[in-house]
Amino acid sequence: MITKETIDRIFETVRIEDVVGDFVQLKKRGVNYLGLCPFHNEKTPSFNVNPVRNIYKCFGCGKGGNAVNFIMELEHYTYPEALKFLAKKYSIEIEESVPDPKEIELRDERESLYILNSFASKTFAENLFDNEEGKAIGLSYFHERGFSDETIRKFELGYSLADWSAFSEHAIKNGYKSEFIIKTGLGYPRQKDGEVITGNEKLIDRFRGRVMFPIHNLSGRIIAFGGRILKKDDKAAKYVNSPESDIYFKSKSLYGIFFAKKAIVQKDNCYLVEGYTDVISLHQSGIENVVASSGTSLTVEQIRLIGRYTKNITVLYDGDAAGIKASLRGIDLILEEGLNVKVALFPDGDDPDSYSRKHGGGATATFIQENAKDFIVFKTNLLLSEVANDPIRKAGLIRDIVETISKIPDPITRSVYIKQSSAMMDIEEQVLIAEMNKSRKQQLKKDVPGNDVEELMPDILFQQAQKDEGLTTESQEKNIIRLLLNFGNHDLHFDMEVEDETTPEQKKIQVVAVKVFRYIVEEINTDEITFEHRVYNSFLKKYTELLVEQDTVDPQVFLNSENPDFSGMAVELLSPRYFLSENWGTMHKIIVPEEESVLKEAVENAVIHLKNRKIQKMIEENQRLIKEAHERGDDCTALIERHMKLEGIKMELSKALGIDILR
Repeated sequence: MITKETIDRIFETVRIEDVVGDFVQLKKRGVNYLGLCPFHNEKTPSFNVNPVRNIYKCFGCGKGGNAVNFIMELEHYTYPEALKFLAKKYSIEIEESVPDPKEIELRDERESLYILNSFASKTFAENLFDNEEGKAIGLSYFHERGFSDETIRKFELGYSLADWSAFSEHAIKNGYKSEFIIKTGLGYPRQKDGEVITGNEKLIDRFRGRVMFPIHNLSGRIIAFGGRILKKDDKAAKYVNSPESDIYFKSKSLYGIFFAKKAIVQKDNCYLVEGYTDVISLHQSGIENVVASSGTSLTVEQIRLIGRYTKNITVLYDGDAAGIKASLRGIDLILEEGLNVKVALFPDGDDPDSYSRKHGGGATATFIQENAKDFIVFKTNLLLSEVANDPIRKAGLIRDIVETISKIPDPITRSVYIKQSSAMMDIEEQVLIAEMNKSRKQQLKKDVPGNDVEELMPDILFQQAQKDEGLTTESQEKNIIRLLLNFGNHDLHFDMEVEDETTPEQKKIQVVAVKVFRYIVEEINTDEITFEHRVYNSFLKKYTELLVEQDTVDPQVFLNSENPDFSGMAVELLSPRYFLSENWGTMHKIIVPEEESVLKEAVENAVIHLKNRKIQKMIEENQRLIKEAHERGDDCTALIERHMKLEGIKMELSKALGIDILR
């Protein structure tokens, strides 16, 4: 187990904006940062990062936490794995106590797959540089492609020996289980007459005789492999990829994203290419904001992954017309997700890999910049060149282009493209608008029923929730916890009568400072109030225990708690959803006091509201007992006296709150 001292050092060192910024494009918004949530699909940013509290909160899907929670949620890491990831990022040495045997026994199977993939990558790299077969076939191939040893090591390229079971046998000898070799797809069982032959020694290597391209996730861990065969074999596929597993999902993975994400944010543009070697060659030439879809059709999940870092994608094509047409559907998906798309077409016979090797990074970057065309323009020109003067085919082209434009979420952008297409295709703008409206109506019929209600009416739903919440005991308890977390260590000032030392028979007024936490806890304990909400009650108990041990309670204790109830609640209550503009007072001549300036009133009212709510429930319970006693014919005197006493308390509380009680 990781020692508490190490955990404390990690929490003291990490900066939430740095950690999240590696995965999400953040923009400064006041003292906070704002970006698109990586946990759910959204087009309007609702993901807030608070560097003061060192927490994040998404007001769209509700997820929130600290840097450790973020890595756990995004990468599906365990708590210790997330701590180790952050320790590595900030060069913090991990100190561990004797591990718990149960913890070892329950080690996540996913971690076993990661560990095996890492071992496989090291093995393939050793084959490439240290094995005669690997050097003669694999290393010479990479050198012929122009890859330097530095680039080869950066991308962890390798070679899988041609022997049927070389890797599987090597892995098993080193203690790796055959079941994990099969689950990662690095090997598969032999079969005879359609039946699997069991036994560790009977596995066949999936990638035998291939150069290896490890596929990394966002944090740099290897989740899968791509293998390319070099010898001519009509029966074997040129490229073979790992099958999907518990750690690898093709539709959600992009080759090179780990190496490209920072450059994508810096350039505010992502180059999208087809193959592994395109990515590697461009990186080596100095163009690092590039990823590949790993030979699969572009998916919505991959587009959203890019969308975390930039709204701009430039698709780089070679001169293969058939390949371009096949990928047009994928680009329509990019537009549908609200991203901007350009297309750069390389000269015939060249692709990004060959062009960058011939001309170098500077010339390649210049070529892309000068030749990148808006996608709608590119698609229109491409299809117009095929229809010639055929009116039927031209009508089909128009519908195709209009359908593409209709997928763009932003109405202004759609309008601009309609005008542009009208001029290019020599057709009236109103005709295109009418056709586009038809297309959008069809799309809305498919999309709106049930799916987008929450997105279409977020303000109404939120306002209703707030209105209902104010009527519950839970909301009163929640407000008390919120005040403790946000203002627990603030002072409240009370006027108190004390004896005058010079004239003891007279009184004088003295201002006394009382901490918010002291006032709230003593008021609640004096009246023996117990919170009904399980988590809030546990929190209050923990808070009170900490006060016994120390003079103050740092909210960070709850933010960094391993208890997900505490950390989740602390993030929510420490993350204000709305902020007033700095110019609000100047523009609207309305001064809205900050809560700190009216803190005494807010705290007193919160406590009185809670007591009032509790008294009301006690009155309701007592009324039920009176009714039952009356039905049984029992003496109700004591219960009626209790009722009058409770009503008196309620009257006093209502006066304090300024509530009129109607009789």
